[in-house]
Amino acid sequence: MISRRSVLGGALAAAGLPLLAPGSPAGGEAHAVEALPPAGPRRAPDPVPAAFTTAMPVPRVLRPLASTGDVDCYELTIRKTTAEILPGFSTDVLTYDGHFPGPVIHARSGRRVLVRHRNGLQMPVAVHLHGGMVPPASDGNPMDVFAPGTSRTYSYTNRQPHASLWFHDHAHHMESEHVYRGLSGTYLLTDDLEQSLPLPKGQYDVPITLRDARFDEKGRLAYTMADRNRTTLLANGRPTPYFQVAARKYRFRLLNGANLRILALALSDGTPLTQIASDGGLLERPVAVPVLTLSPGERADVVVDFSRYPVGTRLVLTNSGPGGKPEQVGKVLRFDVVRTAEDPSSVPRVLRHLPPASALAAPAVTRRIELSMDEDGRPDPRGFVNGRLYDPDRVDTTVDFGSSEIWNVVNTNKRVAHNFHMHLVQFRVLERGGVPAGPTEAGLKDTVRVMPGETVKLHVTFDGFRGDYVYHCHMLDHSAMGMMATFRVR
Repeated sequence: MISRRSVLGGALAAAGLPLLAPGSPAGGEAHAVEALPPAGPRRAPDPVPAAFTTAMPVPRVLRPLASTGDVDCYELTIRKTTAEILPGFSTDVLTYDGHFPGPVIHARSGRRVLVRHRNGLQMPVAVHLHGGMVPPASDGNPMDVFAPGTSRTYSYTNRQPHASLWFHDHAHHMESEHVYRGLSGTYLLTDDLEQSLPLPKGQYDVPITLRDARFDEKGRLAYTMADRNRTTLLANGRPTPYFQVAARKYRFRLLNGANLRILALALSDGTPLTQIASDGGLLERPVAVPVLTLSPGERADVVVDFSRYPVGTRLVLTNSGPGGKPEQVGKVLRFDVVRTAEDPSSVPRVLRHLPPASALAAPAVTRRIELSMDEDGRPDPRGFVNGRLYDPDRVDTTVDFGSSEIWNVVNTNKRVAHNFHMHLVQFRVLERGGVPAGPTEAGLKDTVRVMPGETVKLHVTFDGFRGDYVYHCHMLDHSAMGMMATFRVR
């Protein structure tokens, strides 16, 4: 069986780079990504400010370098820079074109996007459009990396409906730390259907990436594989910030960009969030959600109507998810209602039409996919799919182009949560634990949580492209440990 070190060594050798020196930490422990300084043992409390003392920024929207015919062209440099995440501290981060939080690319269904990425780091990288139906050469396969000083052009055909997607590094064994240090961005795909709806738009349509982090006493991002002490919550790259809003409706495109943390989000006054979309775009109907649960990589678009609150109201987005004390991770973001505003927007009772589960194509095959990892406390745990570590030279599953299948995804661990992400496709969640999927999971999905001992039943149709793709746990520390496999569409 191929080892983690041999996989990483092969990637570095292919890029013309040396393997880690003997004695270097294994298992992702500060493994020399872009020569960032090691965090070292903590000698003082994290220099994290009090909640709601910094403003949440809105990510920068990129403009195409050129637009010709039906193609928009972008060029980005992947590079290290510094950002003031904590007030008064300069923190080394990895970025797309120097943006932290990551930038936003707007795209439209049927209109191609070309993105040329230049690698300005000292390590190989791969860029994956998470949730995108793209050809294999542009998928960002974990082993399809490009070396420092080189560039790669990714072609996104956008042959799919509207969706709130995101892009991030996917170089195997390095994806976890690279994304943790900042290599992610937002890709908002729209179409005529979405644009025809009177949902909040423009400045009232705000992408928010939520994640956690741990900082050392010098304000540096501290990274250790499977670290359970990442208890500083960031919203668009700022610690527990505030965001000023008008007394009207807003659409917030929420992404759980954390490596491991599951978020359970709610408004502090008990008002339900109105969820209108999940990973693959709009739900059929809006859903009132008292607590919104998102595992790493999952997205949900919600509408909050601040017109019910008088100017001066301060409303907190809270988190009751596992891991950390409430005083550390219980508050995510505060909305400050600071002005009135006209509001022509509304949330229609019907957002789109999706076929019911009973009308989905008959499955040709039913499969069982088991996710597991070592949970015996060993210092270098491994992750498995169907009992096997990821081997890039092995095709684990072969499917026929155009076919539909049932995948029963099982978490065989007793304590450790996982989730499941498939490249290329958007699937439908049919059941969770033998019970029909709830309304928040009834739309198109590409990532789904799977709790210990739980089975999630998926309906998947492979009608995008032929070629090799991967499926894996999107708790990125787990996929970096080997919890990943390859499927081939023939």
